Amino acid sequence: MLPGAALAAPADPSGTWLTEDGRARIRVEKCGPQEKNVCGYVVWLKVPLNDKGQPRLDFKNPDPKKQARPSLGHQLIMGLKPNADSRFEGKIYNSEEGKYYDVTIWTEQPTELSIRGCMLAILCGSQTWTRVSDVAPGQLTGPTNGPGGPRPDAEWAPKVAPAAAAAPAATTGTAKPAAAAPKPAAPKPAAAPPAE
Repeated sequence: MLPGAALAAPADPSGTWLTEDGRARIRVEKCGPQEKNVCGYVVWLKVPLNDKGQPRLDFKNPDPKKQARPSLGHQLIMGLKPNADSRFEGKIYNSEEGKYYDVTIWTEQPTELSIRGCMLAILCGSQTWTRVSDVAPGQLTGPTNGPGGPRPDAEWAPKVAPAAAAAPAATTGTAKPAAAAPKPAAPKPAAAPPAE
């Protein structure tokens, strides 16, 4: 490795992006241990319901346990890692085919996210997603893995913070320091006899 080659960290691609075909909005955010990876979630679909008026499901997923999950809110960018080219690379999931592809993402300007995916080295394609700041009707706006937010796959779910795990102990009353007893008031000096 050349000196200084590791200095260029990839630009943070966090934000909400409209896919090139306009059919979905993807929330991209840091994830994983020490938030060094990048994950992405479907937070809006142009057509969220199937022909029967029911939420679209991830029925082509190769994992039978995930085939009944709604398409809206599922994770599609799987913990991409920074690479030597100052980009993020890893796997992206295509629910329309139920397949994973190698992908590289990067941003060179704040309004665009470049996506390059390959099924095989010779079958590659690129897209440009556009940053959005408004909220579309039906868009998930809650925190990831929280109420009204997208759901990460188990391996990328946020771990319980140590402070949150310790919080129940504080409610037992044993962790509270005892209140100090009030100090007694200082005695008032005795009144001096009147001078004659």
